[in-house]
Amino acid sequence: MVNFQNSALTIDGHFDILMDVQVQREKGRKKVIETDYYPRFVKGGINVIIAAIFIDSAFLPEMALRKALSQVSALYEEVQESPDKLMICYNGADMDLAKEQGKIGFLLSIEGAEPLGTDLSLLRVFYELGVRNLGLVWSRRNAVGDGSFFQPVPEGRKGGISSFGVKVIKEAERLGISIDVSHLNDEGFWDVIEICETPVIASHSNARSICSTMRNLTDEQMMAIASTNGVIGINAASMLVSEDDSKGNIVQLANHLDHLVDVAGIEHVGIGLDLCNDFMKYLSPDDLASLPRVPFDVIDGHDKLPLFIEELMNRGYKDGEILAILGGNFRRIY
Repeated sequence: MVNFQNSALTIDGHFDILMDVQVQREKGRKKVIETDYYPRFVKGGINVIIAAIFIDSAFLPEMALRKALSQVSALYEEVQESPDKLMICYNGADMDLAKEQGKIGFLLSIEGAEPLGTDLSLLRVFYELGVRNLGLVWSRRNAVGDGSFFQPVPEGRKGGISSFGVKVIKEAERLGISIDVSHLNDEGFWDVIEICETPVIASHSNARSICSTMRNLTDEQMMAIASTNGVIGINAASMLVSEDDSKGNIVQLANHLDHLVDVAGIEHVGIGLDLCNDFMKYLSPDDLASLPRVPFDVIDGHDKLPLFIEELMNRGYKDGEILAILGGNFRRIY
């Protein structure tokens, strides 16, 4: 039996760690990742985190760029403070190096193009800072396109990708930044499939046929991503795993993975856990009251990832297939 902790290059395709790190550093803390996250990464066998730059709606529009740059700066400071444990990754070769050196690698991603505003030239700046993945939208509208909401909300006519969004996609591909369709609405999704000439990813999305939120993917969308040689990362957030919290567990998450593999193929599935328990402290009582359900992680921390691997082994996944799911497929993209 393969010891996956030793042999796998394990990549979590989406984690909103930077918002928390930046806030904690504002309060005067140092080595936040080493203290709060690193032990769990190591215990869970994580090698690389795709670290998302996420801007809370309260800071839009004026503070989007500043908050994004502050999050990037926070990560670089953390790596400088813990150079024996952490490193920045700019490509797949760096990911291999992180594993070889026993460090946790971080590759930067943008979740929602709000930091760009309508200034295309800023994309080059973020590329130079290390951004290699661009989630076009979060669950709201921006200058690029419309997001898909977790549940229906009153809104006008939905739009696809804007003319500015087309320019963003083409410039991102020219630079070498992957396009990420998680959170994008259906109209925008199909625009991306038409526009993109490089592999498309959905870094943290599940199967809509199992959990019917619009945040998840239809079978047709899964096949379209596979046709670009892209990758879909399964999401451990309870609201995307099951419509019934009592079924929000690792077994149901593995059901999503089974379905993704059946529809898209084993070479197009990864993990993008989108773990949120660490960030619930930032929700106000009003925020919590507005949610139809309080979200939780069905994999309770990166240190519990071996439980999910055990479930896949029990379902008969072969060693090579598990290696591909844990990181081999995302490694191909980067």
